[in-house]
Amino acid sequence: MDMQNDFAAAGGSLHVDGGEEIVDGVNAEIAAATEAGSPVYYTQDWHPPSTPHFVTEGGPWPPHCVRDTPGAAFHPGVTIAGEVIRKGVDGADGYSGFSVRDPQSGARSSTVLGERLAAGSVASVVVVGLAGDYCVLETALDARAQGLDVVVPLALTRFVERTEGDRERAVARMREAGVRTPS
Repeated sequence: MDMQNDFAAAGGSLHVDGGEEIVDGVNAEIAAATEAGSPVYYTQDWHPPSTPHFVTEGGPWPPHCVRDTPGAAFHPGVTIAGEVIRKGVDGADGYSGFSVRDPQSGARSSTVLGERLAAGSVASVVVVGLAGDYCVLETALDARAQGLDVVVPLALTRFVERTEGDRERAVARMREAGVRTPS
C-alpha cells in the first residue's frame, strides 16, 4: 500500500514515521509472493494538483502524491513486480485499494483491484505498507467485505496516528472484521 516518497521517504509531504524502515520487509514479502506464483498489486495515490482532499481546499491532508511529481513516485528501494492500482486520480479520496469516495457526496466507486483478484481466483491477500490507520485499514476492511481472507502483518505497516490511539483503534477494527494481524 502506497509505498511512495511522500509517505515513505524522510521529508515527504505526508511522511509516515518509520515508513522507510519497512522497505526491506515489504520487498521480502513481494519476493515470497512472486516466488509462490502469487500476483502482486501496488496501490499508488495519484492526485491531481487541485482536490478537495487537500487542506488547501478544505480537506484533511496536506498536498501529497500529486501525479507526475517525485512525491508520487514509489520509494526507490521498493521492488515493483506487478500491476499498479492508482487511486485518487480524479480528486476522489483513495483510501482503499478497492474503492474511492467522492469527497463531497461520499459516493463510492470501485477500482479495478477487485476485478483483478476475482479474475485470478484469489481467495486471500496480504496487505502491507502505509498507512495502517487509513489506507491499509480501508483496504483490509474492503477485502474482508468481498469475502477474502486477509492478513496485515503489523511489522510491515506503519501508522499515521494523527490522534493518540489511532493505531490501536485501527488494529481493533481489523481484528473485529476478521483480519489476521500478526506482529
